Amino acid sequence: MAEYKPGNMDIRDQERTFSGFVRFVTISVIVIICFLVFLALVGG
Repeated sequence: MAEYKPGNMDIRDQERTFSGFVRFVTISVIVIICFLVFLALVGG
């Protein structure tokens, strides 16, 4: 078994996935807030 060396792992894929997840959640929250404001204004 290979010996573990802290700081040597390539985490670019994990960083890219996390960045995409954060972007998705941010856009989703903005869309939901806009939808709720629209409903409040229309009175639906």
